[in-house]
Amino acid sequence: MEFSKLLIQWYLQNKRDLPWRNTANPYHIWLSEIMLQQTRVAQGTPYYLSFLDAFPTVFDLAKADEEQVLKLWQGLGYYSRARNLHKTAQYVATELDGIFPNNYTDLLGLKGVGEYTAAAIASFSYGEPVAVVDGNVFRVLSRYFDIETDIALASAKKEFAALAFELMPKDARGGAELSEANPATFNQAIMEFGALQCVPKSPNCGICVFNESCLALQKKKVDQLPVKSKKLKVRNRYFNYLVVSDDNEDTIIQKRTSKGIWQNLYEFPLIETEAVENFDYIVERIEKDFFVNESVGSVMEYNEKSIVHKLSHQHLHIKFWKVNINGVIKNGTDAATLRTFPVPIVIHNFIEKE
Repeated sequence: MEFSKLLIQWYLQNKRDLPWRNTANPYHIWLSEIMLQQTRVAQGTPYYLSFLDAFPTVFDLAKADEEQVLKLWQGLGYYSRARNLHKTAQYVATELDGIFPNNYTDLLGLKGVGEYTAAAIASFSYGEPVAVVDGNVFRVLSRYFDIETDIALASAKKEFAALAFELMPKDARGGAELSEANPATFNQAIMEFGALQCVPKSPNCGICVFNESCLALQKKKVDQLPVKSKKLKVRNRYFNYLVVSDDNEDTIIQKRTSKGIWQNLYEFPLIETEAVENFDYIVERIEKDFFVNESVGSVMEYNEKSIVHKLSHQHLHIKFWKVNINGVIKNGTDAATLRTFPVPIVIHNFIEKE
């Protein structure tokens, strides 16, 4: 089909030189795909290289301590990805002798591997003709074919996957090597086209290879597609972190074990409130709920205005409070040890500034 030929020709001329495109190793492909979920390529690439340096094989990753994995992941966000990555590495290493499943269906059985990731690994590592569908694919196909299906609907992925599969060259010979007849090349091409050319806002349609055949361009609907009606409701949360310092200049750090954001990362003692609270309220909570048996010397705000840390579904309004304790706290942590713990990036940034 003309669409596929033009798309792949564009890709071979314009594709970025990304490290995971130079291999068909399923461990490398899997690692890159997990990292690039909800993460920009520019941000994810250094993490990918650091992980491969620290864990050259799936066995190395499996043997690592979870805290080491989380520390290396620090700053990428969506930390459940890192925990699932570690558990899956252990499963592949111990139960599968280090050999990843070689087909889409079996790949779906791995923890943390959904339809998109399974399709990517199956296609890029093994040349299986299975379509990947991500935001880029939704955008390119909905615009080119003028498809008004709401991509927030569960049924949309099947519809777009079927269309992509129909357009895809089916010759899997040569594995994941670049070929104009290879499903891996088609999948890479359509995602790259969406990332570089058919971008969400103000694409330069004048230089597009499809500007004579794109239905959205002909109908002046480029900025209306894809259709996505469902909007994420954002929750506001208010975090007050207690940065404790005793006579030894030790502080307190604790593991966040509850399910939800930042599970198994470390943080300072936390007072979560329903809204921004005043100084007197925070001091009362500190003395009543945290340091009943210690003498609180002084309390002061590090930041007068809250730091707003935006997650996909939550906005965290964060304040840090300096709490000086008279005497020595039990099981305190010194400044050097503090830097070795995996912590949320907002706490990491605070520690580095202090």
